[in-house]
Amino acid sequence: MNQRVPGTPALLRAINDRAALKALLEHGPLTRPELGDLTGLSKPTASQLLQRLSDAGLVVLEGRRGGNLGRTAEEYGINPRAALVCGLDITPNRIEAVVSDLTGGIAGEFRLPTPSRSGGKAVEEVKSAVDGACAAAGITSADLSRVVVGVQGAVDPATGRLGYSRHLPGWQIPDLVGALKKALATQVEVENDVNLVALAEAAHGAAHGHEDFVVLWVGSGIGMALVLGGRLHRGASGGAGEVGYMPVPGAPTARETGRYANHGLQALAGGPAVRTVMRAHGFRGVDAAASIRSAASRAHETAAEDALRDVAIRIATGLASVTALLDPELVVLTGDVLLAGGEALRSLVEHELHRMTIPRPPLRLSAIEGNPVLTGAVEHGLIVTREELFDSTVPP
Repeated sequence: MNQRVPGTPALLRAINDRAALKALLEHGPLTRPELGDLTGLSKPTASQLLQRLSDAGLVVLEGRRGGNLGRTAEEYGINPRAALVCGLDITPNRIEAVVSDLTGGIAGEFRLPTPSRSGGKAVEEVKSAVDGACAAAGITSADLSRVVVGVQGAVDPATGRLGYSRHLPGWQIPDLVGALKKALATQVEVENDVNLVALAEAAHGAAHGHEDFVVLWVGSGIGMALVLGGRLHRGASGGAGEVGYMPVPGAPTARETGRYANHGLQALAGGPAVRTVMRAHGFRGVDAAASIRSAASRAHETAAEDALRDVAIRIATGLASVTALLDPELVVLTGDVLLAGGEALRSLVEHELHRMTIPRPPLRLSAIEGNPVLTGAVEHGLIVTREELFDSTVPP
């Protein structure tokens, strides 16, 4: 017969500490009575807990709040500098880095505008960007708990090399993550950029509350993130979601063009293809997004609608295979081209997709403001770091 095993005092304290820290993160500064009400703790227990968390450097006294009859109550909040994380977004033309404190507040930002295009410079460039963001935050890289790098590619867990990244010269080095950890002297994770966007959408955006969804990015290139059962699906070699290489009707395959030449969905609906289509319809711009934006602003006109529909059919053709295979709850659309098209392009892609497949998931535009890759990188770094900190308040 099974018997209940009572929780140890240390375990109960750890559970209470975690509940209190989460309440402070969600609600901001709280008084002892407010914290007790939210966590179900008695006033003495809440007082002991706050003292313990203060001693651990996780909670700070933020001030006093006036009450009835001249009484004041102490307010406690998360110590923002208890941990700091750095997120990066890597593209062929620039590196953006941001340092966030434990509450998610931005402490420092930096942009490296012209990364080297020569080989062997990836580690040096990342370190320069991290150091720049840390300097803006008034810290050094030694103060960071974790660095999360978003990159247009995927690290193969078997080899440690960055794949799907021929557009990033110098990044195909042995044990990329290990080299970055050694240079930065902290924990480092390298993640596909669209995967990080999916984390941001799940936490703050259009996919919040969904367990099965995909994120489609269409810009100069095409990428996808797959979230199944609430978890990112990366694939055996990290390449799940590299749909730009996916064979689709109307586009050449690798058999005809070569493995890394322009083929598949990228050849049908990537930025250069979209720009060509839009020019054929009379809409020009400095890039694909600009030409799409021009048409979307005139979506009520027949010529503009025809141009956008042509692009929508191409995008829906790629989405159809994914939708038929995975049957997701939701498809989130993002990237320069899709966001430039706005609601006009979104509705057309959804209409054309639903004409092609039996599953009919709703399509939603991204709800993330600013750089979604950086948002996802910081979000991921904070989730992991908070878990580590919240588990450290009571010694084993």
